[in-house]
Amino acid sequence: MPTPPLPVRNGVGPTRLRIPANTPGTILDHLRTRFPHLSDDALTQRVTSGEIVGNNGTLITAATPATDHEFIWYYRSVPNETRIPFDLTVLAADEHLVVADKPHFLPTTPGGQFLQETALVRLRNQLNIPDLVPLHRLDRATAGLLLFSPNPKTRGAYQQLFEHRQVTRQYRAVVHIPSPAGLYLERFPLTFRNRIIKTKGVITAQVESYATAHSGRIQAPRVGKRRRSHDPTTGPNAITDIKLLAHQLTDDGGALAHLALAPKTGRTHQLRIHLAALGHGILHDRFYPDLLDHAPDDYATPLQLLANGLAFTDPLTGQHREFRSQRTLAFAP
Repeated sequence: MPTPPLPVRNGVGPTRLRIPANTPGTILDHLRTRFPHLSDDALTQRVTSGEIVGNNGTLITAATPATDHEFIWYYRSVPNETRIPFDLTVLAADEHLVVADKPHFLPTTPGGQFLQETALVRLRNQLNIPDLVPLHRLDRATAGLLLFSPNPKTRGAYQQLFEHRQVTRQYRAVVHIPSPAGLYLERFPLTFRNRIIKTKGVITAQVESYATAHSGRIQAPRVGKRRRSHDPTTGPNAITDIKLLAHQLTDDGGALAHLALAPKTGRTHQLRIHLAALGHGILHDRFYPDLLDHAPDDYATPLQLLANGLAFTDPLTGQHREFRSQRTLAFAP
């Protein structure tokens, strides 16, 4: 990604938009077609106020032909953005790292209907660090630890920790164990392995029908099963160690179980998929095992998944660093 020609404003960086080759008319004409939900007055005002520029910083005017620029930059806005009523806590901060404890429902970065109400933008404004960027991400529904880099000069060293899987992560989850609970609880501790396939633009992931490996004698059901490929590159690409911390029997003969999860890989939705595939979907998960219809957030029933621990060797000092979330899961037994 090239360096944006516009600065961060109110915690929000500019967005880059590609103008297709041979687009007729002006850039303003293209924007009218591209964003029909925006009024003509709103689009014209953005152009005339100098809020839209080309890749080299050239101001876009109402008369600028669309063929003059391959990309333009602008500030995205979300009218009447609803505040997410939970605080983001900073656990530690120095010139190289910021460690935050994210609440449920707050996205890590801007997207869709969320802009100011994201961990990144809140922290940029709170700490007055426009250059702050996340070193990894959590799902909006997941609470817990996030690391951010405030320093472009040392950012690469910390990014490589995640790229090379040199960060140990610990999670907690609450799941419902079906009846008879005793039989299912015997399977823990276990290690679950499968192959997760995530397609761009598709909300949920699929899994290859690859064997699981665990200590129990109950064969796990599978989520979104696909026929196993004969491609020699196939095999498990997602591995999670799972331990039972506590449980509480329920009236239906099942149990609520509090689990410790240690992912050995970092596939999208990995923990949610693995627990659903075991038949123990995370409490209040709207994606797995079944994708539920979109509904407004219910703040009383957050997804019972928490990123509660991070540990690594600091690439600058060589010292061991470990952080723990201050949050807990409301439904944990």
